[in-house]
Amino acid sequence: MFAAAWADFQLNVWLYLSMPITSGVVGYVTNVIALKMMFHPLEFVGIKPPYLGWQGIVPRKAGKMASIACDTIVPGLISEREIFERLDPQRIAEEIEAPIVQLVDQLLEELMVEYEPTLWETLPLSARALIARRVKNDAPDVVAAVMEDFRAHVDTIFDLKDMVVTTLMRDKSLINKIFLETGKTEFIFIERSGFFFGFVFGIVQMIGWTFFKAQWQLPLFGLLVGYATNVIALQMIFRPQKPVRILGLDIQGLFFKRQKEVSRDYGRLIADEIVTPSNIIESVLKGPYADRVFNMISRHVKKVIDDQSGLARPFVAWTIGTRRYMEIKTAAARRIVEHLPDATRKIDNYAREAMSIASTLSSRLEVLPAPEFEGMLRPAFKEDEWILIAVGAALGLMVGFGQLLLFSVLGKTSDAAASPEALGVLHVLEPLAGVLGQWPWA
Repeated sequence: MFAAAWADFQLNVWLYLSMPITSGVVGYVTNVIALKMMFHPLEFVGIKPPYLGWQGIVPRKAGKMASIACDTIVPGLISEREIFERLDPQRIAEEIEAPIVQLVDQLLEELMVEYEPTLWETLPLSARALIARRVKNDAPDVVAAVMEDFRAHVDTIFDLKDMVVTTLMRDKSLINKIFLETGKTEFIFIERSGFFFGFVFGIVQMIGWTFFKAQWQLPLFGLLVGYATNVIALQMIFRPQKPVRILGLDIQGLFFKRQKEVSRDYGRLIADEIVTPSNIIESVLKGPYADRVFNMISRHVKKVIDDQSGLARPFVAWTIGTRRYMEIKTAAARRIVEHLPDATRKIDNYAREAMSIASTLSSRLEVLPAPEFEGMLRPAFKEDEWILIAVGAALGLMVGFGQLLLFSVLGKTSDAAASPEALGVLHVLEPLAGVLGQWPWA
C-alpha cells in the first residue's frame, strides 16, 4: 500500500504539491470575502421582503453596537458632566464674541423689519445704533450665562449616548471606520492566517488523497478549510484574554496584546469623528432635550430684551402691543438657537483641546479589564460571528463541489480515481475555481 502510494505520489508530484497551495488560496479568499461581508454594503442590497440580499453585519447592527459601546464609555470612562465642566464659560464667550455680535446685528434688523417695520423706520439712526450697541455689548455676558446654565443642568439637557447612537446611525460608514482602523492588524491577521491554516489543511488533504481517493474528500476539505480558518482566526484574536505561558512563550489574544494601541486609535476616532464640539452643540440644540435647551436660552434672550427696553418697556409694549412684544422676544430666541451651530464653530479648536476626549478615553481604555475591553466592541458583532463562519464553510463547500464538477467534466472514470492528466488540470485550475465560485460576494 505504501509502495503504491509513493509510486503514485512520484508520478503526480506537482499535482500533490498543488493541493496545499490550492487549499491555502481557498482559505485566504474565503476569509477575505467573509470580512468584506462583515462591513459591506452599508445599506441592504436585494429584495425585501423576503430579504433576499445582504447588508454588512456591522452597518446593520450600527445602532446596537453603538449602544453597547456607550454602555461601557458612559459613565464608566467619561460623562456628560465631565465634558462640560472642562469648558470655561468666559473663554467660550470670548471665542465666539465676533460671530455672536454679527448674528445680533443681523437678527435685530430682520426682526424689527418683519414685526414692526413702521416703528423701526421712524426711529432715528442714532437710536437704532444705540439699541444695537447695547444689545451687542451684553451678548458675551449672555453667552457666558447660558454656558453656566448648561454646566449646571447638563444632566437634563445633553444625552451623550443618544448623540453617539444618532451620529453612527446617520453615517454608518463611521462605525465601519472605527472597526477597520482599530482592528486593522487583526483583520490582516485573519486574511493571512486563512492561507496559513488552509495550507496546513491542504497537507492533510494531500496525505489523505495519497492513500485514499474518494469523491467526498474535496467537498469535505473545502468545507473544513472555509469553516476552520475563520474559527481559528477569531479564537486567536480574542483568546486567551490574559497572557498564558506555553513552551516558554507568552500567548495572548491579539486584540488584548494590542490594547494600548487599540485604545489610542479608538479614543482618537471617537474624539475626531463622533464626540466633536459641533456634534455636541447640535445634539444639545436638536436632541431629545431640545425644548429644555430652547427654554433656557429663551429666558436669557428675553431678559436682555427687557433690560434693554428699560424704562421704555411699558411704552414699547403699549406701542406695538404686549402680545406682539412677546412674539418678538420668542422669535429672537428661536432664531438665535437656529443660528448657534454656525456661530459656535469658532470654539471647535478650543473645545477639542479643553475637553481632551481622545487622551481621556485612550488612557482609561488602556487599563480597562480584558472582559470589559472586549465587551466594548465585540458583543453585538459576536451574535453574528456564526454567519461569517457559516459563509466561509459554505464557500469552501462550493469550491469542493466545483472541483468535483470539473473532475466529472475532465473525465472521471471511477468513483475513486481519475487520470493523472485530468487531476493535474483540476488542481491547476482549483484556485481559479475557488475565486470564480465566490466572486458575487466580493
